[in-house]
Amino acid sequence: MALWRQIQTGSSRLSSYFTNSNHVSGIANFSTKSSHYIVKVGIPEFLNGVGRGLGNHVEKLESEIGDLNKLLVTRTIKLKRLGIPCKDRKLILKYAHKYRLGLWRPRAEPVKS
Repeated sequence: MALWRQIQTGSSRLSSYFTNSNHVSGIANFSTKSSHYIVKVGIPEFLNGVGRGLGNHVEKLESEIGDLNKLLVTRTIKLKRLGIPCKDRKLILKYAHKYRLGLWRPRAEPVKS
């Protein structure tokens, strides 16, 4: 409540606190290491990056769908007609959505199990 009164009255002490605060750095330190992610991603890199046996469907999807951009917008019914099992369809669609949002990328080196 006291903070709200100070904001309403325009206290110079409060405004100087926010402008001169040294306790917040505001800039995060990012690593300068090289990227561990694949630069060019195609259907094989995408499916092998997800893992869990999806690499078995590379030939089928490359011949029927063509490129990764088409795979990213493919619906479940198209994958079902291609004969991809339900668990694999769910994984492909889940990671395609994450890839479109920029939340996931396939790694350059395979993940050790």
